[in-house]
Amino acid sequence: MAEEPNSNPSAKKSNTGLLIVIVALVAVLGGAGGAWFLLHQGKTAQAAPAAPVEKTPEYMVHLETFTVNLADPEESHFLRITIDLGLGHAPKGAEGEKGNGDFPTARARDAIVSVLTVGSAATLMTPEGKAQLKRDLVQVLQQKVPEIDVRDVYFTEFLVQR
Repeated sequence: MAEEPNSNPSAKKSNTGLLIVIVALVAVLGGAGGAWFLLHQGKTAQAAPAAPVEKTPEYMVHLETFTVNLADPEESHFLRITIDLGLGHAPKGAEGEKGNGDFPTARARDAIVSVLTVGSAATLMTPEGKAQLKRDLVQVLQQKVPEIDVRDVYFTEFLVQR
């Protein structure tokens, strides 16, 4: 009977030591998991603003309707389209803006016609074709009429006659 009291304290000591090790291990793993989660959240939050930010238009200019023949060799098709231009700044000659000339409508329309007339009806009927047309129009306007600072093109009427 004298041996039983001696064996119980050592068993309690080893159980207590094991319990302390388990609690410490759980705390370390929990802390590491929490730190990883917080760091991962921070990286995704920081990554979002790093994406390229497109310039949003500040001013709109409405252009009269265009009606052009399309470049379809087999048949005669035409496009009737009305466009609004999204600009980065007020055009010269606009109300409240100092300038020695009006908006270069003729040059802008000429640049637009040069893009519209090379399209085909089949291409322009697809969503991808319309999206590509917008990109092409923005690009040609930025090249040929850079002073108007075109940032986007909006179709307010779009009709392909087949």
